[in-house]
Amino acid sequence: MIDTHSHIYEPVFRADREDVIMRAKQAGVELILLPNINAESIEQMLDLCYRYPDYCFPMMGLHPTDIEEDYKQVLVDMEALLKAPDHPYIAIGEVGLDYYWDKSKAKEQEETFRVQIEWAIKYHLPLMIHSRSAHRQLVTAISEYKDEGITGVFHCFGGTTDEALELLQFPDFALGIGGVVTYKNSPLPETLASVPLERIVLETDSPYLAPVPYRGKRNESSYVAEVLQKVAQIYNVSEKQAESVTNNNARRIFQRLNKL
Repeated sequence: MIDTHSHIYEPVFRADREDVIMRAKQAGVELILLPNINAESIEQMLDLCYRYPDYCFPMMGLHPTDIEEDYKQVLVDMEALLKAPDHPYIAIGEVGLDYYWDKSKAKEQEETFRVQIEWAIKYHLPLMIHSRSAHRQLVTAISEYKDEGITGVFHCFGGTTDEALELLQFPDFALGIGGVVTYKNSPLPETLASVPLERIVLETDSPYLAPVPYRGKRNESSYVAEVLQKVAQIYNVSEKQAESVTNNNARRIFQRLNKL
């Protein structure tokens, strides 16, 4: 299994991070991909990747809810890291739009998102896209770059069938499916009936959104096994087949994994 979206570098894992990694390996997690959040998280993320080379892989991006007054300088500093010829980053993320709590920085979010989409094009990297209460604005933004060869993942997808089909019109993107798919009243199982298995990847979003039977607790990468189990049930395939297909999907999108 590949956990395509995990924040196990965050302080909430400080006391038992090594145990979390060990449990992930024991559960069969082959790789853990780490989206960045802001300027402060870079050092923590890279430290984890340096301690677990060939297992943890970093991304570079500014999360839409982490946009502060100095966001333009933060973007300059982040791009400087991407310009290094030997940089370790496998994607641009976590980036996108989030209007759930606060729309006051909508303009700044959209500007930041477009800058980072252009990084993805410039540096030939996929996007790890966060979208909450912003589906229409998201589609509008990325449609402007549809012919630029952009690729990536729509992280933590939890929308309707119509929204899924609209996002799948971007041919080199996949939907990131995590713990929400295991929730009792989740519409995701029904939605995925219209989504080919070849268009999804597995994720945890640790420490958030833990799957059943861990719902309400701190999520961790080993729990991606619960997501795999549910996905296999939904698609009526073996867990081995679901794992093989979703792993291939992840490697097709995050092509640097095959080179580093």
